[in-house]
Amino acid sequence: MHPSTALATVLVDELVRAGVRDAVLAPGSRSAPLAYALQAADRAGRLRLHVRVDERSAGFLALGLARGSGRPVPVVTTSGTAVANLHPAVLEAHHSGIPLVVLSADRPAELRGTGANQTTVQPGIFAGAVRWEGDLPAPESVSDAAAAHWRSSVCRALGAATGGADPCAGGPVQLNVAFRDPLAPDLRSDVAAPQGRPGGAPWTVVAPPAPAGAEPVAAGERTVVLLGDLPDPEHTRRALRWADAAGWPVLAEPFGVLPSGPGVVPHGVLVAGRVASGGADELLPDRVLTVGRLTLFRELGALGRLPGVAVEHVTGRPTWTDPAHVVSRVHPLGTLELPPARHPSAQEWTRAWVEAGQRLSATVREAISTGPVTGPGAARVVVGSLGADDLLVLGSSNPPRDLALALDGTQQAVRVIANRGLAGIDGMVSTAVGAALATGAPTTALIGDLTLLHDAGGLVIGPGEPRPDLTIVVVNDDGGGIFSTLEYGDPARSGTPETAAATERVFGTPHGTDLAALCAAHGVAHRRADSADALREALGEPPDGIRVVEVPVDRAGHRRLRDALASLGGDAASHPSSEQPM
Repeated sequence: MHPSTALATVLVDELVRAGVRDAVLAPGSRSAPLAYALQAADRAGRLRLHVRVDERSAGFLALGLARGSGRPVPVVTTSGTAVANLHPAVLEAHHSGIPLVVLSADRPAELRGTGANQTTVQPGIFAGAVRWEGDLPAPESVSDAAAAHWRSSVCRALGAATGGADPCAGGPVQLNVAFRDPLAPDLRSDVAAPQGRPGGAPWTVVAPPAPAGAEPVAAGERTVVLLGDLPDPEHTRRALRWADAAGWPVLAEPFGVLPSGPGVVPHGVLVAGRVASGGADELLPDRVLTVGRLTLFRELGALGRLPGVAVEHVTGRPTWTDPAHVVSRVHPLGTLELPPARHPSAQEWTRAWVEAGQRLSATVREAISTGPVTGPGAARVVVGSLGADDLLVLGSSNPPRDLALALDGTQQAVRVIANRGLAGIDGMVSTAVGAALATGAPTTALIGDLTLLHDAGGLVIGPGEPRPDLTIVVVNDDGGGIFSTLEYGDPARSGTPETAAATERVFGTPHGTDLAALCAAHGVAHRRADSADALREALGEPPDGIRVVEVPVDRAGHRRLRDALASLGGDAASHPSSEQPM
């Protein structure tokens, strides 16, 4: 089975699994793979196919089928003006909230903008009239990972069309699908397309609220909760209480509030890294429940890609986070009000995870606090200086990662604000100023030097403007230190003076800016803290207006420290405590 046939077969199979019972087809060449797949499904009695020669009529037929049945109905066209002819039906569906699914066939991306026949830019062709749009590239090959992406895209399209957890939010969607020649099935091939979930289940089930509200998540023993960014800090607190009531360990990113509680795993990312790499079988989960949006660590995401692990997601947004295309069920945020029954072995399971993290605490503390100040060491001092009513603003790149590595579960559950929507470094000084002014709380921002430079204009506040009391702790490694901890910082890539210089130039990006002079130019108080004790002393003095505390660190030491901490995680997870469970 060649890639175009496999793609079309998988898409139609997933549409049927997800509840589609009618489909409309307007004939064309580029949509031929979909035509063959739809005809096969019709012949097998899996759906009812309707063929129309005019795309405008086809669109309104699909609209009528969707309006009459209440189910999403796909309408399939070939490329070019055929897609544009659906616009009237899409507009009607938009204003009526009808789950019309445009499945538009397209030429491969390399033909866009070349003058190729029947080729235009089809993504975005319906502008603001669709609830969701996706653009699947023409596949070069077929794999289980590719099929997971295709199936997940169908589920996202149908979830948006029906409104998911909010049925009133439904409406038209577009899934644009590129196909590369050959477009007709290979008559000599009997290879089946990649299979979906067992038992004919959809790849991802979006659980709508029950008549009386959300339904509880099914109980389970070996479940791990991954806690990411949520729309409101109260949601984070609620998620922590929910996981504790269920008896599940929590691996948390430091957003919303700093995570604390009996089930929060200290230095959780380090333990997760060991489990994901196959070094701690006693901690292998049967299920991973992600709550909110994970944005920091690959180690946490890797838990959901382990063989045999079911992945479910609780979201407070219309869409769900699933870059690996592994989520099997999506729950609304109201689920957090309904903890499932606690499994009899929950206490022992959670204790095993928590103790694996606790065994790391002393060693991690020594690693990040001995010798010259480090990023995690500075983060630990900052958190230790905060009171229960304080506000912490986190920049992107290294600061939140450093903080997560340092957290040992003993910190105050203070509120945390961070721009994690796209996790950019821009505008963080202004974000911190705005957060401090809005809340009136004692506010500390923990950011990097490039983040400060990117929004140095945020320090410019006119003499008559409101000015908060704000401490900005800048961990200054003179450049892009995070890249040294990623694949670009692999020592093997800097084996010669030339490659080392190139890496330093395009990733290290040293700037040599005098931050004291920069602050002086803006009339902002500046203090340099060359040690953890000096930082602790500086933070012990209450701010009067905006001040910057600069903490110089060695960029060359980032990778060594992260590698050392990762190896500590492996040691802790692979040497379980001899203490017997209670």
